[in-house]
Amino acid sequence: MDSIFPSPEQNLPHICVCVCTYKRPLMLTRLLTELNRQETGGLFTYSIVVADNDEAKSAEPTVTEFRLSSAVHVKYCVESGRGINKARNATIANAEGGFIAVIDDDEFPVSNWLLMLFKCCNEYKVDGVLGPVKRHFDEVPPAWLQRSHLYERRVNPTGMRVDWRESRTGNVLLRRNVVAGEEAPFREDLRRGGDVEFFRRKMAEGRLFIWCAEAEVFEVIPPSAWKRAYLLRKALMRGESNVKQGDLGFISVVKSMIAVPLYALALPFAQLLGHHRFMTLLVKLCDHLGKFLALVGIHPIREEYV
Repeated sequence: MDSIFPSPEQNLPHICVCVCTYKRPLMLTRLLTELNRQETGGLFTYSIVVADNDEAKSAEPTVTEFRLSSAVHVKYCVESGRGINKARNATIANAEGGFIAVIDDDEFPVSNWLLMLFKCCNEYKVDGVLGPVKRHFDEVPPAWLQRSHLYERRVNPTGMRVDWRESRTGNVLLRRNVVAGEEAPFREDLRRGGDVEFFRRKMAEGRLFIWCAEAEVFEVIPPSAWKRAYLLRKALMRGESNVKQGDLGFISVVKSMIAVPLYALALPFAQLLGHHRFMTLLVKLCDHLGKFLALVGIHPIREEYV
């Protein structure tokens, strides 16, 4: 297998795949299994860092079992401080090599995922490359969820410049120098949106990131994420994170103040068009409501993870 940890004589570029996890052993197992199958084309080597955000070390048995059957080097660490951005910073602090790839524990990549990201990054000579994240259901979800656009993201063409509003860390390759010298590249005071804030800040510094449509990753949407309450709580947290990022100008505040009552009035009519339309509109309403509540000092969601 050509995807082992680099030896000095190999002298190839090295990618460290950074994974944050929190009490999802089955999903983590799937992800590690697919990472074990990554094609390199003889162009690079790679390893994995797993940051467990559970102080009880619930992910350690999964990583230990994976090590027994894999030639890919895996480093395991624990970040006891709760929060996705703390875990992200822990993976980067433990990463080795000139490139950092980031993927979530509820995702799994195609076999040429790293290869496509790496080739694209070098071909376009950019600071980083983002790939598409497509939804995946292991079980048949409710019809309304299948028909909705919830969990769907636009797939942008290869080479297109990334707009910070669409940025994320669920599928990305970065040159190591993008985070060089930073003890905490991701703001740990943000519960959500730390990845968007990161890319926005880096782009302001002059860093360039592009899309690679071929580097596909699939996000597993489990039954627990089909629940309406889950979707609405996530939307409220998204709205709050926009306030903490300082992304609210006067026009944005006015839009949210108008949208909340307007969307509320439109809900009965949306239901007539189908429950998928109703839920899509309700999620948008909660996005705006989360902003408005945060502005007046109300924080309805206290947990770090929904």
